[in-house]
Amino acid sequence: MTDDSATSDLLSPDPLAVARALDGVDQLATYRPRFVGVPDGTGVTAYFDGNSLGRPTLASIERVQRFLVEGWGGRLIRGWDEEWMELPFVIGDALGAAALGAAAGQTFVGDSTTVVLYKLARAAVDARPGRTQIVLDTDNFPTDRYLLDGIARERGLDLVWIEADTEAGVTPEQVAAAVGPQTALVVLSHVAYRSGFLADVPSITRIAHAAGALVLWDLCHSAGSVPVELDAWGVDLAAGCTYKYLNGGPGSPAFGYVAAGLQDDLTQPIQGWMGTEDVFAMGPEYRPARGIRRFISGTPPVVGMLAMQDTIAMIDEVGIGAVRTKSVALTEFAVALADEWLLPLGATLASPRDPDRRGGHITLSHPAMRQVTAALWERDVIPDYRDPGGLRIGLSPLSTSFEETFHGMAAVRDALGELTHD
Repeated sequence: MTDDSATSDLLSPDPLAVARALDGVDQLATYRPRFVGVPDGTGVTAYFDGNSLGRPTLASIERVQRFLVEGWGGRLIRGWDEEWMELPFVIGDALGAAALGAAAGQTFVGDSTTVVLYKLARAAVDARPGRTQIVLDTDNFPTDRYLLDGIARERGLDLVWIEADTEAGVTPEQVAAAVGPQTALVVLSHVAYRSGFLADVPSITRIAHAAGALVLWDLCHSAGSVPVELDAWGVDLAAGCTYKYLNGGPGSPAFGYVAAGLQDDLTQPIQGWMGTEDVFAMGPEYRPARGIRRFISGTPPVVGMLAMQDTIAMIDEVGIGAVRTKSVALTEFAVALADEWLLPLGATLASPRDPDRRGGHITLSHPAMRQVTAALWERDVIPDYRDPGGLRIGLSPLSTSFEETFHGMAAVRDALGELTHD
């Protein structure tokens, strides 16, 4: 879709009828009832924040309850030997296969996103001794920028900033202009948290490698929403959260990816007992395990890992390609409604119009969007807000319908109209 007139074709003759027709042919529609709160909604007219916190699955409720009674309650500490010790790698392999394009033995689950990013970034810069620069962009998520600033001060490095367009994202050309013989590490997001811009991972990774640098990709807004091919793209390192499109629950532990060829060359900076070659040797000195285990630090957060397994299984069942197809259709429909209803009220699309350059969410900008967000929450329509003036519409393909999108966008139209015409 390349112009406003084209979007109107999606709405003829009646947008609600179009939404219902799209739901009628949606191959993923049978997955929607597997989530808590749908189709009845439990008081929520439209949930537009699946890119920040996904809905829980019904299966996960049963899984957690069963674990409390049978796993924790029944097996007690025996559970560590029987299953829990390997859970970070079992789930990591499943996630890698279903959504990351990663072969087994390269993905682990554990720690927060911030901690995983820190571990991988510190390990990367230390693996490039003599190089003095980290390349990052001005519009990356705050945590990424803050922790890299801390690592730079900690290790005596310089930050090289790419000025990113907040309505688009970082391009290969910008990266090529920023990297050089002093670049140790490039850290970027696959999908920009603000605009939804979808970065060209293969091209940017090749450019960084040509300069001799390592690359760390933040996959927080892409894992489970857009296809990722870490192995095929030659990615070195990646990290991402599991509470968005993977529905792991509030604060569920993040994942990290370390390419097999790098694992034994990197020294992770948070040396804990769970990352040693013999966890129960309790030896006098730290000896890192070989392979992906060395990137674990402390005791795995077992309870926090439970819920994500059911969504990972769904993605594996349907295929990430089908998820992406539905995601594009949902965002295209939302853009069409925005063009029809919101642009006449002074809103603008602050996301790429080309779906090939857009992830699973869109951002709509207007000076009144902070107030619009507050009004919508009162009406049980739940988007989120990001400065400057951005209303984010996050559409999780497995749990969101086109009719839900229609009703939510209609509520945005009404709230913005009321605020701008009072």
